[in-house]
Amino acid sequence: MSKNRVNVGIIGLDDMLGGGLLPGSISAIIGTYGTGKTTFSLEFVWDGLKKGEHVIYISLEEREDRILGYMRQKGWDPVPYLNTALFVIKLDPTDFNLANNRIKNELPNLINEVKASRVVIDPISLFEDLFENDADRRREMFRFVEGLRDKDCTIMMTSETAPENIFASRHSLIEYLADTVIVLRYVRSGDLTDVHLALEVVKMRMSAHSREIKPYEIEQDQVTVYSEANVF
Repeated sequence: MSKNRVNVGIIGLDDMLGGGLLPGSISAIIGTYGTGKTTFSLEFVWDGLKKGEHVIYISLEEREDRILGYMRQKGWDPVPYLNTALFVIKLDPTDFNLANNRIKNELPNLINEVKASRVVIDPISLFEDLFENDADRRREMFRFVEGLRDKDCTIMMTSETAPENIFASRHSLIEYLADTVIVLRYVRSGDLTDVHLALEVVKMRMSAHSREIKPYEIEQDQVTVYSEANVF
């Protein structure tokens, strides 16, 4: 791992990020369905576990057994890490009071308690959906994110794209709050015969980074970003 960098653990992506994420930073992985947002976050989790770090994974969509199942499908064995280095928490986003309280109030305490150095919230867009209006959403998300900055951990959040804009998150908010923003999307060839997955690092505070659009591939055991290739 590069000095003063936190690897995502994805071949090619860390190169595009100048060696990895900045420690203590907040990143957002934004993409439509099927682009691999959860897969990217799990690669980040596994990279930390392999290095002896403690990791918290908060899921607002998938059950714990499905998250662990995805890891096993990649050839990983999460069981030795469970509740010692890996803490998977499933929250029901339909229960506003419970989800809101656990994310805003319990998460900071849990980070301290387990000494987590990496945290994933997948997807943050479901948490944003809990608020009835844009003003409340903006205020509460700002408070939440600023509170996390006091913690000694690197955070990754995923978000669905907005229906009308594949380059923006569902509420067009998290990309302004995050330090690093990575957009995942489909790219179709000119003759519409091929569909490729491509990503772009659209923002990275306090660090140089690649601004090129690069293809990537999701295989059973790994994700590879072809940082030296062009999309077509």
